[in-house]
Formats: sequence, C-alpha cells, structure tokens
Amino acid sequence: MPAAGSSTKSDERRRAVVAAAIDCFAHKGFYGTTTHEIADRVGISQPYLYRLYPNKQALFAAAVDHVSVVMTETLVAHSPASGRPEAAVEAARAAYAALVADRTVLRFLMHANCAATEPLVGEAVRRCYAKQVETVRQLLGDDDAVRHWFGAGMLDNVVAVLGLADIDEPWARVLAAR
Repeated sequence: MPAAGSSTKSDERRRAVVAAAIDCFAHKGFYGTTTHEIADRVGISQPYLYRLYPNKQALFAAAVDHVSVVMTETLVAHSPASGRPEAAVEAARAAYAALVADRTVLRFLMHANCAATEPLVGEAVRRCYAKQVETVRQLLGDDDAVRHWFGAGMLDNVVAVLGLADIDEPWARVLAAR
C-alpha cells in the first residue's frame, strides 16, 4: 500500500473518484449530482475530493477525458487488420455498441453534451469529439465516412437510451432498423 499523501495513492484515488463520478453523473447529470455524493460513493471526504479536483467542473472534465480515452482505445483495439472500409465500420460499430451496452457511458456522454455550456466541461467535450473524429477518420478514411459514423452513432444512442429494441411499435422498429 502506498504511503499516505504519495502520488501513487492520489492517482489511485483520482481513478476511483473519476469512476464514481461517471456513474453518478450518468444518472443525475452535471447539475443534479453533488460532489458530496461522489465522495460518499468512493468513501472519502468532500474536502479530500477538492484536494484531488479543484471543483465539480474540473472533475466532470476529467471524467470526459477518461471516457474519451476509453472510447479511443476500444475503437482502435477492435479495428480489423484488413483495409476494407466495410469491415472497419462493422468492427467500430460493434466495439462502440459493446462499450455503451450498460448505458452508463452513453448516459454520461449525453449529460456531458448537455453541460457543455460550463467552460471546463465544454472544453473537455470538444476535446473528446476532436479525438473521436481523428480516431474514426484514421479507421474509416474520409470525412464523409466520419459524418456518417457520427450520424448513425447519434441514432444508435437514441435507440439504446430509449430501449427501442424492446418496443414493438412501428416507429420504434424504424429507428431501431428491425
């Protein structure tokens, strides 16, 4: 166990706080979640949380940055060895679908978009989109493919968050492509 106050221990706490923050923010959003709730979930005091992150915006931005890294790593790890664009799209969509299957990451990202008017959060969300555009462009090849990816992804997000795969209505079947 690292010594109290060591950077290793602080890094471990930061990771735990970010994980708890993603879960809390996914359920109640930036505005509905308190730093006290996050600190309680991790089992630390609120003052200690503020030693790790100076404010709620900085914590939320760190959570967005973490999710961006996870998304990038997931897409790259699942990219096919072949250069076929169709295979790349299929692999990327399957990887993204697996990432958002429990809906926590998906709900968190939706709340991040909603809180983008907060300066630090907005900067983090824009960094996340910039990184995802760069990653998808590398995987799929051109700007049209990137726009198609994001358009289809936004629809997939709506289908997932609303649970449309489980709704047997004509409009839901159209959106869910079934």
